[in-house]
Amino acid sequence: MRHAQGPLLTIDLTDRSASTAQIDDRLAEFVGGRGLNTSLAYDRIPFDADPLGPQNRLYLSTGPMQYSTTSFTGRMAATSLSPLTNGLLSSNAGGFLSRNFTGAGYAAVELVGESDELLAVHVREVGDDGEPDVTFEPVPELAQSEVPAVSDRFAESHDLSPEHVACIGPAGENEVRFASVMTSDTRAFGRGGLGAVLGAKGVKALTFNGDSVAHSATGSRTSSGDADAEIDLDWPDEAGDVHREAATSDSIMKRQGTSSVTELANEVDALPSYYFSETSFEGAEGISGDRVEEKKYKKGTCSSCAFACKLPTRDEETGVETEGPEFETVMAFGSNAGVDDIVDVMRANELCDELGLDTISCGDVVSMFLESEDEFGNAGLVRSLVEQIAYREGVGDKLAEGIHRAHEEFGADDWTVKGMAFSGHDGRTLNGQGLGFATSNRGADHMYGEFYPYEYPLVGKADALDPTGLEGKPPKLVAKENRNAVLDSAVICKFSRGTVTDDRLAALLDADYDDLLDVGARVVELERAFNNARGFDRRDDTLPYADAIDGFEAGLSEYYALRGWTDDGTVSGFGGDRSELGDGYAGSETASADD
Repeated sequence: MRHAQGPLLTIDLTDRSASTAQIDDRLAEFVGGRGLNTSLAYDRIPFDADPLGPQNRLYLSTGPMQYSTTSFTGRMAATSLSPLTNGLLSSNAGGFLSRNFTGAGYAAVELVGESDELLAVHVREVGDDGEPDVTFEPVPELAQSEVPAVSDRFAESHDLSPEHVACIGPAGENEVRFASVMTSDTRAFGRGGLGAVLGAKGVKALTFNGDSVAHSATGSRTSSGDADAEIDLDWPDEAGDVHREAATSDSIMKRQGTSSVTELANEVDALPSYYFSETSFEGAEGISGDRVEEKKYKKGTCSSCAFACKLPTRDEETGVETEGPEFETVMAFGSNAGVDDIVDVMRANELCDELGLDTISCGDVVSMFLESEDEFGNAGLVRSLVEQIAYREGVGDKLAEGIHRAHEEFGADDWTVKGMAFSGHDGRTLNGQGLGFATSNRGADHMYGEFYPYEYPLVGKADALDPTGLEGKPPKLVAKENRNAVLDSAVICKFSRGTVTDDRLAALLDADYDDLLDVGARVVELERAFNNARGFDRRDDTLPYADAIDGFEAGLSEYYALRGWTDDGTVSGFGGDRSELGDGYAGSETASADD
């Protein structure tokens, strides 16, 4: 099985030291990305750690696909305990950081401890002697700086473009529970508050820079000595097929990104509106994919990707310039907030990128406040609230805690799963997606199980499913969750749907497809077992509208049975001891939480 290469780099922020460890066996078992991160986190983060405390750890990694120049591979993965959900959570971001990370020569980077002053941590290519090249730079002058200012600082002082930088804005420093880690200025490790984890550790920015690293087919590492050299790996023909089809596709995503689904979601009553009180929005046309396309002024992409589905947008009249908004931002700051002007959504999107905030959680909690004040549609108030949240000023201090912790104070319903605010693709209409929101280990996130394409449908007639009810859907959801865990470990963009077919995925990773699904199942189970140890069970796998989905409880029980878990939603035989899951889950280079 093809997997990421290189050692684990551990960066201790408390004593400002760095060390490496070989993790070849673990890589062979978990591929890279989310799988690798999850296995390391499972072994090394104490089950009772505080997400904002020094015992929490944060992992960044790439997978084997980042050694290629194939489309859909310009991404990387991040994993930590979430300050928002209180469980183990993985996020991934696109852009251009992944190649610069890979060029430094590490399979993964682990941040441990915490700094007593604000730091930038600079990671350079591992030396010929195998010793890490890591420097710790105090950056007190960057305190409370917005993301573009951080990028400007390292461009001036270190000649590093934003594509070399992962950083936080004021929201991360102020430990907003849904703060993002930003890279390339506008790309986000968005969901779950990993930016707050960096803020709690005193890290304003991480930079990665090194010559491209070449790997032979056997996995040996050699430095090319040329930063522009391509990675040398014996890729199958399918890699070229994927890249060619990405380049020649006429997908509407190339023009409108995910905002292309806005009007479809509205037509089928799957567009959350007015803080989830409705499932359609009369102003949808004003925030549709067509309106986004009108504001798009050039192509945008991620590293090595010919699909180019990103959305650099500009409004000439107001001067606002941003990337996006994508569908989820359109939902959160548009229909859910009662806002029907795409320029207002663009402004909110731009603010979130600059301040380092997840647009979905931020837009949803703002919408909750608008409901409590009967202020739906007040775009000026929306922007004011976003800034108050990032700096924890006024009412923003409470909203920065997220819906789950704040809803009672505002007399609102708790529209979250496991503490995470809902994304779009409403499960009251798309019932399989609703079950997917409930079972997702990271909360109400649409991309964990990604069931909605079958129910709109966005797939061919042969694969389409009736959106009503759950009959026959739990097995499909299990397979989708497992497959997405493989994609996140590879690391391959989920917008490759239809291009990276099952056969092609197996060829790219040089593995049997069923074996890959087994890897994905182990990743999902490790996440579940970790969260079980923190008290999560069936009671957390629920929805505000569970009673509205016919057969919800039966479908949930079927899902657990298919995974071999107990009917309480816990991993069978697991009682909080890491050894109970067996060596097959942790890899051979296990380490205690105190290592």
